[in-house]
Amino acid sequence: MKKAVLISAAAALAVTAAMPISASAADELIYGTMNIPYTEFYAAEMGSSAGEVDAVTSATKNKVLMNGEGQLFEGTYNNGEDTILGVTYPVAASQADLDALGDNNYGFTRLDAEPEAYKTVTVSGGKASFSAVQDAEPETADLGVKLSTETPWGDYLIDLTEQPEGFDTKYRGALLKTADGKTYAMRHEQNIWRGEIAWSSGIKTEEPHGNKLDSRMYESLMGSTVKEIVLITTKGYVTVSTDTYIPVKFAGTLNVDNSEAGTGSTTFTAEGFPQDYQKKYSAADGFAVTDGTICYTGAKPGSYKLTVSDDGKKYADLTASFVLETDALPVEYKNGSLVAADGFTDEDAQNFIRNLARVEVGENAYNAIGKGSVKIFDENGTINFDAESRSGKVFADGAGGTYTLTVAATGYRNPLTVQLAPEAAETTATNAEKTTQTETTAAASQTNAATNATAPAGSSNSAPKTGDAGIGMLAALASASAAAAALTRKKHRS
Repeated sequence: MKKAVLISAAAALAVTAAMPISASAADELIYGTMNIPYTEFYAAEMGSSAGEVDAVTSATKNKVLMNGEGQLFEGTYNNGEDTILGVTYPVAASQADLDALGDNNYGFTRLDAEPEAYKTVTVSGGKASFSAVQDAEPETADLGVKLSTETPWGDYLIDLTEQPEGFDTKYRGALLKTADGKTYAMRHEQNIWRGEIAWSSGIKTEEPHGNKLDSRMYESLMGSTVKEIVLITTKGYVTVSTDTYIPVKFAGTLNVDNSEAGTGSTTFTAEGFPQDYQKKYSAADGFAVTDGTICYTGAKPGSYKLTVSDDGKKYADLTASFVLETDALPVEYKNGSLVAADGFTDEDAQNFIRNLARVEVGENAYNAIGKGSVKIFDENGTINFDAESRSGKVFADGAGGTYTLTVAATGYRNPLTVQLAPEAAETTATNAEKTTQTETTAAASQTNAATNATAPAGSSNSAPKTGDAGIGMLAALASASAAAAALTRKKHRS
């Protein structure tokens, strides 16, 4: 009898092993990540606006591959060469659906625990579909929304301002939802970049690195009002409410001629504007603008901007920069700083410093403004011998080296040339018996500054360019150089 019981138990085990897994076990969700193409990632998020969402092909190939943790395009995946294909995002799927996908499982990688947010995967006929993000606690963020219609990265750029500390800008996706019920999906590199959102609507079709901008999906955004910006992170949705009108852009042109600083005028042309564009002009304070002419009084040298805006609020602004120039050179280098040259005021010197554009140190040139700029002189004009560029130290020998500096500012035709000897960096103001600083500024530049002190700011004929001097002056310079050399040798021997 005992034996019979054992036989029956063994048989029961065999039958149980042969039975299929119960429906509840087969449907149990398994969590992982999948590489989801943009079109499939956004399909459920866009509703009736869903359509083909293109991959992003880039001329800057190295950036495409920067998709690791903490990198530029974290959470994306690519073809290993030049194209971002979509998003790597948490998912939940049943074992049955994973089995149905087989090897075409979107690179499924299992997670040890349930993620904070995920997309549910369902499979029908061997084809997967992805739900909207399953987020039990979607967030709202009270951020500022700043729209620019002047950007190198397309026709429009949205910057989310007033972000709290620790705000996640590594978006896996972003959506713009408009008042007319449409939803626009944004992709990495071309649209999502370091927490900013940019796009082309067909006016600007190439960005500075040579990447072609896709505009087909975003043309109808012009003239719309964005009501919500929805950011998709690994923690779920972050929604920013807004009321941002996207003004209509057009292929118009605005060109302004450069002119002389001081008191005078310049001309401009505005072409290709829509017929219903209600032009309103604006420039710097004190500038008077009428159709085709800008008049000004006492204007300092430098860069200025003319803006044409639509009083009807339908179209985007159009802007153009222009430069008011002078031959005057209002600065010299003394005691480690740029200061007012003889005959010029501190205000004149500060204007030169504010407009610094480029500094050459020997054969190396460094931009003073813009991307990749190097701050060799600070806002007060003081030199920084510790300045560094991407290539390393600007002053390889520090303050004790010998350098030739050429300092150029926007609006000033003549740059300042400075010769620095080792003593030029010494500051010994506390020792009355030592020279506080020994410096040799190019004599031609000093002569030019002194000459310009008597010339009106707008006169190009009365102020010779730096380095232009007569034969007699050359002889005087040679004599001065010999005397300076003798003095320097004497100092070195003492």
